[in-house]
Amino acid sequence: MKRLPLILASASPRRAELLKLLRVEFSVLPSDATEVAHEHLSPLEVCQLNAHLKARSVAKKIPDSLVLGADTLVFLDNEILGKPRDLAEAHRMLSWLQGRHHQVVTGVSLIHLRGHHERIFAVSTDVLFHPLDEEHIRHYLAKINPLDKAGAYAIQEFGELIISEISGSYSNVVGLPVEKLREEFAAWEAEV
Repeated sequence: MKRLPLILASASPRRAELLKLLRVEFSVLPSDATEVAHEHLSPLEVCQLNAHLKARSVAKKIPDSLVLGADTLVFLDNEILGKPRDLAEAHRMLSWLQGRHHQVVTGVSLIHLRGHHERIFAVSTDVLFHPLDEEHIRHYLAKINPLDKAGAYAIQEFGELIISEISGSYSNVVGLPVEKLREEFAAWEAEV
């Protein structure tokens, strides 16, 4: 069987780096899909829907390729903490997260439009923050750019300053669940 060209429907350099760990060839074509957040959907469903919308918008342009779309969100008590609008909102988010457990969910869609084949899944990782005071939060925010990160933090950038422990996939918190994606690629090749 001939392997389909793989397209990453994301401009995220973090996702591209994670995908390289799987030793697959791919190209990047960021999606222009608008993300949604319906109140009646669970965190996993929101991420899966957004991953599907991103993958499908790129697949429409390149229907003979296998397109990978992903969406990562941070949830605290089922409330979405997306990318902060400014540093003040980033500070508020980290204040809410400090000393508490929250979930990082990544939805992934693999779609081959011409073949009418799609696999959608989501992975959730539990993250516990250290108790943080105002000084710790300011110190962390001075070290990273929180404005392009869901929940205003990045585990791979000085994560040890704020994160006490994780339960689940580390790469999922970065933006792509590599372990599950490896399994899904194998299942995809077995099916097609």
